[in-house]
Amino acid sequence: MKSFRCRVCAAPLHFENSVCVSCGTPLGFSRGEAEIVPVDQSGRYVDSAGLVWHVCRNLDLSGCTWLAALEGGQCTACDLTRVRPNDADLEGLSQYPVAERAKRWLLFELDRLGFEIVGKADDPERGLCFDLLSSVAEDVVIGHDEGVITIDLAESDDTYRVKMQKQLGEPYRTMLGHFRHEVGHYIEWVLVEGTDRITRARELFGDETADYQAEIDRHYSEGPPKDWPERYISTYATMHPYEDFAETWAHYLHITDTLETATAYGLITVAGVDAFSLFRDVVSGVWMPLATSLNTINRSMGKDDLYPFVIPGPVLDKLEFVASLRPAR
Repeated sequence: MKSFRCRVCAAPLHFENSVCVSCGTPLGFSRGEAEIVPVDQSGRYVDSAGLVWHVCRNLDLSGCTWLAALEGGQCTACDLTRVRPNDADLEGLSQYPVAERAKRWLLFELDRLGFEIVGKADDPERGLCFDLLSSVAEDVVIGHDEGVITIDLAESDDTYRVKMQKQLGEPYRTMLGHFRHEVGHYIEWVLVEGTDRITRARELFGDETADYQAEIDRHYSEGPPKDWPERYISTYATMHPYEDFAETWAHYLHITDTLETATAYGLITVAGVDAFSLFRDVVSGVWMPLATSLNTINRSMGKDDLYPFVIPGPVLDKLEFVASLRPAR
């Protein structure tokens, strides 16, 4: 995440700010400019080309500050949400803003990396959409299926999420992590499967045509292989080649976003991941020393490690592959 400042008073801003807490200026996020911009009292912003933008209609519903092209309309981030809790589901609605905030953070990062995201409204066959479902009345399975990402809004609740994390023996579980993982399945579907990249992907991650349900059953009955730390980023990655790719992709986003944030706030002085020709060099030379420092800082506060993972050589190869999917700039 980059560092934002108010254009009126130059005070620091957070990505989610709808008002500058220093000068009281109403704010909106311009996706085209990748900046937080001042809006007038009616929520209008006029860009350098003279186009008029309006704060998203979902500001009060989900906390969305992104600008929309039409007055009373919703922004391009909200357009990607196909299903949300109905107005009578008060618990689901209370959990909904956490998921939308994570989704906006994800989209900002994908924009910064140059990945073009097309919604199902524009491309029904290969586009992306999100079903953000309440599990108050029925069970919800988090997953991806042909461009449809389903998220269980119960994961917005810290108590529930920590309970699931302990039950599954996971070192890390967040709402943003779910979005990053599931969009990894989408990225593999559109950028790897059916292309000449699939051969190398199979060399690294395995044959994605392996029976998924059989591999799930094996994973939960037998557990991960004993040598998994030598070849995988997590135990979940051992379940199926699809999951290995998605877990690796999620860590690619964890690393790139955290490094950009650390650079923006002066914690490191490298010029970002673009300063290196190989992503593995970014991981080995910059990320791991930073992660070690951040873990130690967390321990100094009596907290768990910020990044509780070890990255062995084979995972560096996998990270290099997913990083290679980034469009040329």
